[in-house]
Amino acid sequence: MSKLSKSRKGVKRLVKPRVMTWLRWAQQIQAIAQNGLAYAKDPFDQERYEQLRKLACEILAKYTKLDIAVIHDLFAHETGYATPKVDIRAVIFRSGKVLLVKEKETGRWTLPGGWADIGLSPSEVAIKEVKEEAGYEVKPVKVIAVYDKKCHPHPPSAYYTYKILIQCELIGGEPSPGIETDGVGFFAENSLPSLSEERVTLSQLNEVFRHLHDPNRPTAFD
Repeated sequence: MSKLSKSRKGVKRLVKPRVMTWLRWAQQIQAIAQNGLAYAKDPFDQERYEQLRKLACEILAKYTKLDIAVIHDLFAHETGYATPKVDIRAVIFRSGKVLLVKEKETGRWTLPGGWADIGLSPSEVAIKEVKEEAGYEVKPVKVIAVYDKKCHPHPPSAYYTYKILIQCELIGGEPSPGIETDGVGFFAENSLPSLSEERVTLSQLNEVFRHLHDPNRPTAFD
């Protein structure tokens, strides 16, 4: 798990664990390739950047269970200057418990949320995702954390991702699973279900509950 350290101003910062070297190489090679394909005019340079993209795909395929064709398809749809993807997760408390949803694909539980949408603010994404995945209506009130996924014990991922955890107040609605979920429930800190670690980790939920116990706790980052 990641460890917390305290800065001079009291802001909680995460001590970065060691990042898998092969994953860091693959992500950086992919970013160089994507940036080169976005700006290179010479066809020979474009060919070289395509070769770099292929190399990044091969590295990921070597160390993950993903098919190389699937990885290449994911990368091929990424155009323009390479930037981190943004994952928005909503944190809703009720009676000392946190709202989690069960993924149909994995059978595991996570905070409701997903990729940030073009045209929607982070708060608007949180509201939309909670409604779609859990059936509840919420009001965003606080940013709990802004995380770099590489600093946390998530499984390897092709995408370089920032995660934003937004605390929300429950204002209405009824529990109702969505297209991608088949379970909705509130869980106490000492009775959490099997987690979808691709999307949320136990250490992150531990930080979430610290904010429940201390509403004045500063935003965590990195």
